[in-house]
Amino acid sequence: MSGPSVVVTVFSAVFFTALVIACGAAMIAVHPVLAAVVNVIVAVGVAPSLWQWRAVPVWRWVVYGAVAGTIVGWIALLAGVR
Repeated sequence: MSGPSVVVTVFSAVFFTALVIACGAAMIAVHPVLAAVVNVIVAVGVAPSLWQWRAVPVWRWVVYGAVAGTIVGWIALLAGVR
């Protein structure tokens, strides 16, 4: 793994973490079950595209960061970070 690939992965992980936390916190304000259901639906809907993109040389690093950022965002939402 080279330097630029690490930068792309970290940047996309931070971006997706912030995205999941911001959207999740807004939905939690409406209803916590809504936040959980929408997060699962979006993850299931995006997963097939990400699975295909992980084979593309440049996009695989974005995909790895997106997966890591989503998981970190979910953990942060479960921990109560808003």
